[in-house]
Amino acid sequence: MNKTNFTAEQNKLTVTRTFDAPLELVWRAWTEAELLDQWWAPKPWQSKTKSMAFKEGGTRLYAMIGPEGEEHWGITTYTSIAPTTSFSGEDAFCDSDGLINEEFPVATFVNQFVANENQTTVKIETAYASEEQLKQVIAMGMKEGLSLAFEHLDEFIKQKFKLMGDLKTDGQARVTTYLNFPGTTEKAFTFYKSVFKTEFSGNGIQRFGDLPQEQGQAPVPEDIKKMVLHAELPILGGHVLMATDAPKEMGFTLEQGNNMHICLEPDSREETQRLFDALSEGGKIIMPLEDMFFGAFFGSCTDQFGINWMFNFKM
Repeated sequence: MNKTNFTAEQNKLTVTRTFDAPLELVWRAWTEAELLDQWWAPKPWQSKTKSMAFKEGGTRLYAMIGPEGEEHWGITTYTSIAPTTSFSGEDAFCDSDGLINEEFPVATFVNQFVANENQTTVKIETAYASEEQLKQVIAMGMKEGLSLAFEHLDEFIKQKFKLMGDLKTDGQARVTTYLNFPGTTEKAFTFYKSVFKTEFSGNGIQRFGDLPQEQGQAPVPEDIKKMVLHAELPILGGHVLMATDAPKEMGFTLEQGNNMHICLEPDSREETQRLFDALSEGGKIIMPLEDMFFGAFFGSCTDQFGINWMFNFKM
């Protein structure tokens, strides 16, 4: 399991942590409100963003909500942003309207993101007005809180990739249709099963609760455990429907148009790259093709006509 490293020198604290995910996903987890709220708090606390504008001069106003409903408010002001490379700004304690509480230290920070194959290292340099202020926030539990929050980010990343990391039964090329549901996969696929009069293939219905619990890893939330991690159902002519639940709790926002992908599983890395390059030209790359830790050369895009494609070559 990756370790959070802390180095304190006078009034500055340097924190480094490596995450088992590509740069784009880690960057999004730090810069999008819906994803930040999935991990930016030590359990049993929760993070809730009231407003966020991730741009130079913009702010994020958020609350840390405790198990008894207590709220501690914070505000981040973004001063500079270099996409997927770094962002800097100020962090302060405040009230629910964003009025800064001057009784607590204000921190200036620089967050840097460095890609290394299938991993991303985040380096956070935080400075305070004095060494005494740094000692104050450390005494308030800053190190412990960050370590726990980063463990939650590890969990979020692992579950996110489980949604994508389906196993093929052989090395043959195939095309499937991949569907996302907001928690209704089992109901939908039970209906499709009755229509096409076929049986689930692969390992049947797999659930998030079936994931093995690794030592030191935060448990899967109870409301997620019963949701469908993966299901596949043959329909006509050898075509297969695949699906997963993609709930808001996992950082997804589903709507008609982004809940369905044509999933290509080519028989070579070269063909995967060729198809990806051709279909993404003039469109939008959602996730660049990269070697994933779950053993696939994976990516996704929306073509110039608005059709969603997934690419999944098992190495």
